[in-house]
Amino acid sequence: QLVESGGGFVQAGGSLRLSCAASGRTFNNYAMGWFRQAPGKEREFVAVINWSGDGTYYADPVKGRFTISRDNAKNTVYLQVNSLKAEDTAVYYCAASTMRAGTATEGDFGSWGQGTQVTVSS
Repeated sequence: QLVESGGGFVQAGGSLRLSCAASGRTFNNYAMGWFRQAPGKEREFVAVINWSGDGTYYADPVKGRFTISRDNAKNTVYLQVNSLKAEDTAVYYCAASTMRAGTATEGDFGSWGQGTQVTVSS
């Protein structure tokens, strides 16, 4: 089970820290990813971190503004989102993939959280 938290309403330029707590699994057997879905749009990849935390990959629109990290001792993955823009408004989902090295392909993720809403006002 994956449970996201930390979403909210912020003004443009603001920051949030999203968290995703995992239970019922050996956390470090999985790469962890964040995706988002804006109203009227398809879900899109945001960032991924490999099983050990020393490898990350980001979608171009968020590079330099978002940082993914994980704490395997706490079974938690984080997404620090800075310099938020109105176009970052979306429901943010965390997901787990057995491709431990990491992947940006949505179909490679077999477990998903329920999502947390991030709303950015311009």
